[in-house]
Amino acid sequence: MQLREFLPRVLNRDLIEMLYKAREAQTMKVRLVQEQERLRQDCRHLQSRLDAALSQCQKEREEKLKSREQLLQCEAELQQQADFCSDLGTAACGLLWSSSARDNTVTHWLADGTLQPFLTVATQTLESFVRSLDEEVKTQTEDSHQGQFVLAVAGTIANIAAVTGGRDFLSAAAHVLLATLMKLLQRMKPGVFPKLKVLILMALYNVSISVKGLQYVSENQELLPVIQNLLEDGDWEVCLHALRLLQSVMLEEEVLLLFSPSLLDPELEVRVRRLTSSKQPSLRAAAQQSLEDLQGLQQRDQGYGQNGI
Repeated sequence: MQLREFLPRVLNRDLIEMLYKAREAQTMKVRLVQEQERLRQDCRHLQSRLDAALSQCQKEREEKLKSREQLLQCEAELQQQADFCSDLGTAACGLLWSSSARDNTVTHWLADGTLQPFLTVATQTLESFVRSLDEEVKTQTEDSHQGQFVLAVAGTIANIAAVTGGRDFLSAAAHVLLATLMKLLQRMKPGVFPKLKVLILMALYNVSISVKGLQYVSENQELLPVIQNLLEDGDWEVCLHALRLLQSVMLEEEVLLLFSPSLLDPELEVRVRRLTSSKQPSLRAAAQQSLEDLQGLQQRDQGYGQNGI
């Protein structure tokens, strides 16, 4: 049979399609092999990056653990330093409180100019204490380091104000400090910090002995409301020194005119009268004297009213 007649029988359409498909399959296989190789390379690359990331993560984790340990150690050391500074400050201020009880010591402080720096620190300390009372982060007590430190500061200020030169200096150059003392009396709740209240009242009383000091203290419109609240504090010494400050205020005619409406408040008389029954002789005597002063003021006010009519 001739080739011309045989080829059409062999190379029919189906065979040609089969060969074509075989060629396409081979091409696809090559492509798949190439794609698989590319994917393997990508996988190896990603695995390499993952290993590097895991290694970096482990390194950072170890560094964080180390940093946390160092932070805890620093916090412990900082607390130790804070406790030391607190103890040192309390002890130093306690010495100041003790030494300031001598008049010549305060006079020496005034002469060498060391009083003003102390008053600046004292003001900052008391302002910080006022903020801690406002925030009520924790229960404060007079037995704590901060409580003892503040007591020593207030006691030193009271002793400074007990000296003529000291009270004149406070009246002229420590207005922020005096205002902070008033804020403390306003913020402290009844029955807490009785020693601190007494020391602050003593300081304000000593300042009020000076005419300029009394004028400045009386400019605070919260003075009489604070005194009136302190008369029901519950601690007899607080009530006693509140009465003494009230008596000091009532000695000055100009201040009487300024506070006349508040001094004529019936509630003030009720609270003072209640203290005349105290078991403490000194408090009872001070309350009786204050009550007589208030009644005399009322009678004088009534006399002015009748003369006006």
